[in-house]
Amino acid sequence: MRTKPMLAVLAVTTALTMPSLALASQVTFTTNMRSFGGNGAYLAYYVTDGQGKYVGSLWMAGGKARYYEHLNGWYRATRGATREINGITGASVGSGRTLKITVDLADTLFDAGYRLHIDSAAEDMQDSPNEVVVPLTSAGADHAIKGSRYIADFTYSR
Repeated sequence: MRTKPMLAVLAVTTALTMPSLALASQVTFTTNMRSFGGNGAYLAYYVTDGQGKYVGSLWMAGGKARYYEHLNGWYRATRGATREINGITGASVGSGRTLKITVDLADTLFDAGYRLHIDSAAEDMQDSPNEVVVPLTSAGADHAIKGSRYIADFTYSR
């Protein structure tokens, strides 16, 4: 299991809770990758509000910034600002592998119209923006969502 350094956890929690100074809970994301061949996939996890406006980045799997532009939804939302992911990056995720991370999310993000997006891309293969888009709801926890290209399925647990 990969976890972020404590400062990154505080930065993400602060960024996603500052407007309401809400409490945060640990949420575990489990992303199972399909067997797709080739190099590991880059994944960007980020949140938008009910109007589709970017709220914040939660995790970036893949460490080479030159490939971030292939995470189209995230890149467009952030204009490629790597400061959005400083301290919250890990290795790309290989074919057939599982990425499991735990993040602190503000409780106010649940059941309030916010959505978690996962963009994916793999070298020399087709990009997959918004491969997974899931409303952050209490009822949605522990329910698998199928990906459209590289992600077999994704779940979050509170």
